[in-house]
Amino acid sequence: KNLREDMYNKVQEYSFSNIDKFSTASIVTRLTTDITNIQNAYMMSIRVAVRCPIMLIFALFMAFQINSHLAPIFVIAIPILAVGLVIIISNAKRIFERVFRIYDKLNNVVQENLHGIRVVKSFVREDHETEKFCSVSKEIYQDFSKAEKILAFNAPLMQFCAYGCMLLISWLGAKLIVASGNNPAVGMTTGDLTSMFSYTMQILMSLMMFSMVFVMITISYASMERAEEILDEKSDLHNPENPVYEVKDGSIEFDHVNFAYGKNADKLCLDNVNLKIPSGATVGIIGGTGSSKSTLVQLIPRLYDATEGAVKVGGRDVREYDIESLREEVAMVLQKNVLFSGTIKDNLRWGKEDATDEEMRHVCQLAQADEFIQTFPDGYDTYIEQGGTNVSGGQKQRLCIARALLKKPKILILDDSTSAVDTKTDALIRMAFRKEIPNTTKIIIAQRISSVEDADLILVLDDGKINGMGTHEELLANNEIYREVYESQQKGGLEE
Repeated sequence: KNLREDMYNKVQEYSFSNIDKFSTASIVTRLTTDITNIQNAYMMSIRVAVRCPIMLIFALFMAFQINSHLAPIFVIAIPILAVGLVIIISNAKRIFERVFRIYDKLNNVVQENLHGIRVVKSFVREDHETEKFCSVSKEIYQDFSKAEKILAFNAPLMQFCAYGCMLLISWLGAKLIVASGNNPAVGMTTGDLTSMFSYTMQILMSLMMFSMVFVMITISYASMERAEEILDEKSDLHNPENPVYEVKDGSIEFDHVNFAYGKNADKLCLDNVNLKIPSGATVGIIGGTGSSKSTLVQLIPRLYDATEGAVKVGGRDVREYDIESLREEVAMVLQKNVLFSGTIKDNLRWGKEDATDEEMRHVCQLAQADEFIQTFPDGYDTYIEQGGTNVSGGQKQRLCIARALLKKPKILILDDSTSAVDTKTDALIRMAFRKEIPNTTKIIIAQRISSVEDADLILVLDDGKINGMGTHEELLANNEIYREVYESQQKGGLEE
């Protein structure tokens, strides 16, 4: 329980780059299968760790008390057993390390299949997905079988040592019984030999139980290392020693910013970005797929840190702020909108925990969401299924915008978050922004020119660089990329 909680809490501290290092499926496997393996090994250990050592020590002591000539047989058997176990464990451990990596792959296949089940069925790819799952499952089966075959040598090794000791004690004990007639000092009685057999069984039973623990630890060792990787991972983002807790305003500045995913990445996603946005301004961002539009805005709430240069909010470098305080003032509606299981109210209160019904209704009206919510039989108490599968893409986007507005941020970022709504609704949302939150800095990433043409400033991004900057009219006159996009969309609209 504690280990699982510690790992989960650690994941919550991760930056995006830390999460990128582990796949979602891998983190889930580590918090479930790996923890269960560790739990089983721990339960086995605590039951055996008290009883076996006591039984072993006292049985050895009594064996030496009965006959010091026979007792050293155990001292010979124990190293043989230990060497055998080390060989078995070292060979099996490598396989288990590989098995749990394949477990990650298996969980990833299941996760992708369930997440994209509508796509799978629409393309009639069930057989392909089944084949993919069976292939990974077979890999796990084969590796587990191979590892179990190696671990199976543990039983014959134990039996070899046990029966070897019994035979030696029988042989040497019989000789000592015969010798006792001539020299009672070095001999032993039949009763002593019988007692030696009893203590031999106790010693060997203790060693057998220890070997079972070693097997469990072998299986769980790879899981322990994987859990340790989660706990030892250091977040790339840290609060400074004396953080700033108050964000003065919503002004934003990019000062010679370069950014690359990964420390050793060859290609810069953002290259020498210089930009100043006054507080309360509306900024539109246009660019092709892969032009780093989302990357640019993710540096503002410190989801990532700039590789070079500085990003400033409210006149201060974002790295000077307390991360939580900074993010409280920046609301993001991401490209992939996420709603959680619960009612509409539960989802909206992510923006403000103590929001009243009136506040929630007001922000939903601004986001053009109130109208469709009222059509639901339960209204704002309507239950949202996992991932928001029982609402449309446009409805999901509007609920996410309402949730962000409820936060009353100094900076609002919409990352292509009106792509699933019609142009009329999009225009109404932007009109509401101008009237209701004039002092909030609004950054709108969009593919439609109509979504950004009335912005105070429009950026044209191309391959991580600012290709153009200005108003709609200025860019039409001076920027080729912007003009091409505008003309293609106007032409498409006319043909429609």
